[in-house]
Amino acid sequence: MKVSHSLISIISLVLVIPFSNAYDPSPLQDFCVAVGNLNNVFVNGKFCKDPKQAKAEDFFYSGLNKAGSTNNNVKSNVTTVNVDQIPGLNTMGISLVRIDYAPYGQNPPHTHPRATEILVLVEGTLYVGFVSSNQDNNRLFAKILHPGDVFVFPIGMIHFQVNIGKTPAVAFAGLSSQNAGVITIANTVFGSKPPIYPEVLAQAFQLDVNVVKDLEAKFASKN
Repeated sequence: MKVSHSLISIISLVLVIPFSNAYDPSPLQDFCVAVGNLNNVFVNGKFCKDPKQAKAEDFFYSGLNKAGSTNNNVKSNVTTVNVDQIPGLNTMGISLVRIDYAPYGQNPPHTHPRATEILVLVEGTLYVGFVSSNQDNNRLFAKILHPGDVFVFPIGMIHFQVNIGKTPAVAFAGLSSQNAGVITIANTVFGSKPPIYPEVLAQAFQLDVNVVKDLEAKFASKN
């Protein structure tokens, strides 16, 4: 049976038009599992107070002038200012971080599942970069930054920053989400609870299974 071109066009329009005018809300947390009742309900984001009850303190945070402690394994510290610190950021789609780096410290490879990041270096010298997706052949985009330089990390891309100088470094970054989330690659892969089967990771990373077990033991004790 032949189907006319006009009928195909009409069917295509019927199927496409509703989807072109509709979209799902962006996730504001790792997941939001549907429930069948209203007990212990969470929302995708935060509940809003009556706007008439809002006050200046809802839009204020103090403390980004203070350096965070870099006395840790990666020699860096991220001070986050998101909706948990400033309630007025709810629904605004933006947040901020301060990142302190000890000499040769790093913000190790990680990704923000819900935000693009724009970083400006204030002090020190950083080597920064991100890796594109498999579809783009995992290209590395990297630069050495000096004070006043700006670099952008696209949403979802694995990225990093390393202090390559002999003095501390400080950067500030804006993120396009009230709760950008962060997935540190090594912690997530080798420090999951419960751990991923070592044989799975050994094949994925082309490592000896005993090396994987050692890494999982190290990251399990850190997380």
